[in-house]
Amino acid sequence: QVQLVESGGGLVQPGGSLRLSCTASVSIFSTRMMGWYRQAPEKEREGVAFITMPSTTSYADSVKGRFTISADNTKNTVYLQMNSLKPEDTAVYYCYAFRSGQVYWGQGTQVTVSS
Repeated sequence: QVQLVESGGGLVQPGGSLRLSCTASVSIFSTRMMGWYRQAPEKEREGVAFITMPSTTSYADSVKGRFTISADNTKNTVYLQMNSLKPEDTAVYYCYAFRSGQVYWGQGTQVTVSS
């Protein structure tokens, strides 16, 4: 079993920044992949950014150049640095982990981009 705990969401103005954190109950290097999905109201959940351990990253086109995913194995934590935020980034952001053939999800953290 893997427990994932997210933090760092909140309200930010357009153009602002936030950093999300996802702390795992296991070594993140024991996972195959971790990342972030998001779900806006009345929309499907979409992949945002992923890191294939230890350091290969990938991003949705909509966030390339603005978001950065990183991992700190000493803290069992994956981060999502979000810059130049737009109102369309508003969503609940979920941490994701893939380990030993199973998928795990965090509880979600709300990000609202509004003036």
